[in-house]
Amino acid sequence: MDIDKKYDNYDFPVTAAEPQDGHAGNLNEQQIAQVHQLRMMLEAEGYTDRLDTLTLLRFLRARKWDVKLSKAMFVDTEKWRKETKLDETVPIWDYPEKPEIAKYYKQFYHKTDKDGRPIYIETLGGIDLTAMYKITTADRMLTNLAVEYERLADPRLPACSRKAGKLLETCCTIMDLKGVTVTKVPSVYNYVGKASVISQNYYPERLGKLFLINAPWGFSTVWSVVKGWLDPVTVKKIHILGSGYQSELLKHVDKESLPVEFGGTCTCEGGCENSDAGPWHDPQWTRPAWWEKTADEKTIQNNGSKIETPQDAPAAESAPIAEKAKDETKDEAKQTAAA
Repeated sequence: MDIDKKYDNYDFPVTAAEPQDGHAGNLNEQQIAQVHQLRMMLEAEGYTDRLDTLTLLRFLRARKWDVKLSKAMFVDTEKWRKETKLDETVPIWDYPEKPEIAKYYKQFYHKTDKDGRPIYIETLGGIDLTAMYKITTADRMLTNLAVEYERLADPRLPACSRKAGKLLETCCTIMDLKGVTVTKVPSVYNYVGKASVISQNYYPERLGKLFLINAPWGFSTVWSVVKGWLDPVTVKKIHILGSGYQSELLKHVDKESLPVEFGGTCTCEGGCENSDAGPWHDPQWTRPAWWEKTADEKTIQNNGSKIETPQDAPAAESAPIAEKAKDETKDEAKQTAAA
């Protein structure tokens, strides 16, 4: 891998423990040339941010090394970031309604798996959009999702890489399907579909492993059909587990890193979903993130707990992140299950 001194200011390991084709430390001459070509094309159009090698490699891998398609994906991402004012939002974002939302829908990072990657957990069975939109709005939920992706990129993954002594670019996701019934599927998909658009279009190559636990009866049959539509690389990352998932999951995650409700032994004070425990809070491994360096003393004024909507009517999705995701959900439906 060529290091570009203008953009590659890494203060963490940049070589993976296991060589993988197309990844840092294991590039052939053609792939190195494609990185340079993509960077030059973007520079020619005036782009100067996020042109580091690791970022460009993720976009190239996401588009099977088609430089033109990778460039289009990168440009679309930068337009979205500008439209949503994401770079300005991240340093000052505050989301105090999270504990209330967690009563219906938990989304949180918590410690690391046996490979050293951040663990990300979602619980889908309790989603109740009517109740949730009395606490917050869809646009705030999607904005929070984007902010958390930014914080995954920095400081979570760099801190995990330092601790592991190797490059880590992906996370271990546990998605709990307990309680997801046929009647809840439309409601669950409504939000998850929009969230998937953000993850697939703007944060490629961040999934290391995905464990779907408490999969309902018949899910495996559906999956056997769906996986035929997906890239084989993606299929290898996804593990469908029923209610007896603990033994398989614990092969990948230590008990002390797994919340007790999922078969582990961790009971963080205040709840694991609120602790954000991990190496990214350990002074030995963490460094100030880019958004911490640019943050001032202000925070976004947030009255999320006071937001109310008419009975059975969702809150208005006025924020650009929500609008952008909603507009693209139909067009990207086939991509929402991809890694």
